[in-house]
Amino acid sequence: MPYITLSGLPTYHEVTGTGPPLVLLHGGFCSIETLRPQIEALSDSYRVYAPERPGQGRTPDRDGPITFDLIVADTLAYLDAMCLGSAHILGFSDGAIAGLLLAKDHPGRVRSLVAIGANLDPAGLTDDQPADMGKPGEQARGAGMSMIDSQIRADYERLSPDGTDHAEVVLEKLARLWREEPQITPASLAAIAAPTLVMAGDHDSIRIEHTVGIAGAVLGAQLCIVPGASHMVMMERPGLVNQIVREFLDAAS
Repeated sequence: MPYITLSGLPTYHEVTGTGPPLVLLHGGFCSIETLRPQIEALSDSYRVYAPERPGQGRTPDRDGPITFDLIVADTLAYLDAMCLGSAHILGFSDGAIAGLLLAKDHPGRVRSLVAIGANLDPAGLTDDQPADMGKPGEQARGAGMSMIDSQIRADYERLSPDGTDHAEVVLEKLARLWREEPQITPASLAAIAAPTLVMAGDHDSIRIEHTVGIAGAVLGAQLCIVPGASHMVMMERPGLVNQIVREFLDAAS
């Protein structure tokens, strides 16, 4: 099985394809299955690395809370374990927030950044997606989103080594994370030097004006609002998302 030990924890990951390194960072209560369309589409031109964080996907949980400091530290540890001095980063939701923090605080490790569905603080969530209700997996918005929520829950139950009952433990940790974090100031994003693409759905659980503000705070960042899509834009519009991401990465490589 494709596991690597990080900080004493067996961490599931997949590596596929050839080319410049591209690391995918999944969202909260997700696994790399939510990014499977991107793994399959981009591995023909990139060496795609896809780890699963503690308590999510096939990686067992660990004691203590989930914080963005830990997510960033885990990502840096993974880059080191894979002998990647730097890589292109594609992050979704919590993974996109981690990508912004990496690019801001560890600029030498990020060649370019695709941030899908990121927020800088809990106020960036829409009124119909309060922080204590979580992000994907907690609140359905229409039939399409309900189906995706169900798939994410089914993926957890199918993949988790901690058992189905542990889902509530992970969701409680994530709910606290989303109530309290992140706390990123727009001005701090001026430190990001890597080419950056900020993306969200036009019916995202992140306020559109918040997403626009993120793109505006990163010098030279590109902004893409995908029509007919929610927070799970990369699953709902994979063809369009993959085309835009590929063109961006190719230009940044």
